[in-house]
Amino acid sequence: MIVSYTRTTALALVAAAWLGGASAADLRPPAQASYLTAEGAIAIIGNDGMQPLMEQLDALFIKQHPGFRFAVRGEGSSVGIPALTAGATAIAPLSREAWLGDIHGFEQVFGRKPLDIRIGYSGWGPRDTGKTPPAVYVNPDNPLQKLSMEQLARIVTAGQPEGDINTWGQVGLPSEWAKRRIHVYGLRDDGGFATNQRIDRFGGLPFSVHYEALDTVAEVLKAVAGDSHGIALTGWANTEKLAPGLRLVALSREPGTAAHGPSRDEVGRGEYPLSAYLHLYVNAEPGEPLEPFIKAYLQLALSDEGQALVKAQIDTSQGYVPLSAEELARERKKLEGL
Repeated sequence: MIVSYTRTTALALVAAAWLGGASAADLRPPAQASYLTAEGAIAIIGNDGMQPLMEQLDALFIKQHPGFRFAVRGEGSSVGIPALTAGATAIAPLSREAWLGDIHGFEQVFGRKPLDIRIGYSGWGPRDTGKTPPAVYVNPDNPLQKLSMEQLARIVTAGQPEGDINTWGQVGLPSEWAKRRIHVYGLRDDGGFATNQRIDRFGGLPFSVHYEALDTVAEVLKAVAGDSHGIALTGWANTEKLAPGLRLVALSREPGTAAHGPSRDEVGRGEYPLSAYLHLYVNAEPGEPLEPFIKAYLQLALSDEGQALVKAQIDTSQGYVPLSAEELARERKKLEGL
């Protein structure tokens, strides 16, 4: 009994520290806030695919803190940050990185970025029942097996410090492939996926003059499926349905290091370089404490119980994966002192 009591007490102390010392009595629903619905529920507006997960997090939060009510509206990731900017949501769930236009709108109003807490990875694959996360594809006749992120940047954009890559011989393909030009396909540079990849991952440099921009993911995949010398970087896609013959290219973060694909295990270990995240964005004023219930909610999403809810989505069509131990510790640390 003494050992059991001691262990229970220790766990309680750890939990109290993780909650920043806040007790259940400290967590009261806001009486007046712009994000309250007419019925007094706390609005959470954002990605539609995350709605089941957010509703489960809500239920767990209410179980721990009776008296709270939430109203989740899954209207798409593109709605989340604008709703946060307008004060219409307490938390904005996104299953991709926030697009620059949305972030710039928030910055224009508040003069800073919103606080971004990552709670998982958005997808794994390839699989029959869901979408593979952002990935690089080649025609099945192409012998290319792997690339570093540096090589990828030199293929899809122009002006990288190490020089552009234009031919297959520059990435090690032999004989008849060596002198053939690489045909690059991708989505349009219109402020969405392609633009954000170019800026976030490739230093903001322009796409290569050989980059052929198409309107949809399906068109990009179809182009590579019909071109043995083609390569594509594109976003979430059920390739098993759209282009089952394509092959994924494994990617390494640094030249000479191990390359990884978007399999469930590799994503879950934080090894896949193009993994996208599940985000919870909130409006946090630097130097000011977070509203207690918002901090507690974010901590819940990063708790073992919250991560178990993310893991429960792993075989759904969304294919969410909980954070690796290293990234989970990093996100938890973000909340310390807020």
